[in-house]
Amino acid sequence: MDFIQVDIIALSTNPSSGGAYALVLGEIDGNRRLPIIIGHFEAQAIALELEKIQPPRPLTHDLLRDLFDDLGAEVLDVVISELREGTFYARIRYIQEGEEGYLDSRPSDAIALAVRVDAPIYVSPEVMEDAGIPSEDEGLGELTGGEPVDEEADVSRVPESELERLEEQLDKAVAEEDYERAARLRDDIEKYKSAPN
Repeated sequence: MDFIQVDIIALSTNPSSGGAYALVLGEIDGNRRLPIIIGHFEAQAIALELEKIQPPRPLTHDLLRDLFDDLGAEVLDVVISELREGTFYARIRYIQEGEEGYLDSRPSDAIALAVRVDAPIYVSPEVMEDAGIPSEDEGLGELTGGEPVDEEADVSRVPESELERLEEQLDKAVAEEDYERAARLRDDIEKYKSAPN
């Protein structure tokens, strides 16, 4: 299977998000973005490494990198392999003594390790198709405003015009680089589309 290589293009937070961060991965040979909501500690671990800030004591991901080194294993890449019920899954692929192996991981942990060992990050085509958001460079057209989406709303019972309103809000969130909101809107749109009529 041909995976899609991505790079980290943003790591942002929203004060109203309760400490969650949006890690935004951008398609290297395309213009889709994949926002993933991650926790504070994982965001900090990624940010520290990206900024080349050395903490006084090793973080968990530093320990994992050192363990791979001590065991003579090399991290080849990480793949965000699945999206099930709104949760992303990842795998760390490594080689040790000529044998390839995999470790299941949360995407945030896999990416925190990848930035430490300079390993490429990939996304499965299915995940990018389901959760990727086209950037404004793809010509999303005239963006219109809208009211914030009620996260508790039952989108299975909204009229067709509601789908259009959600899609407009998604376009606006992407244009404003509010990827956390874009991810929620994307999930609401998917729920709406998959709901029985």
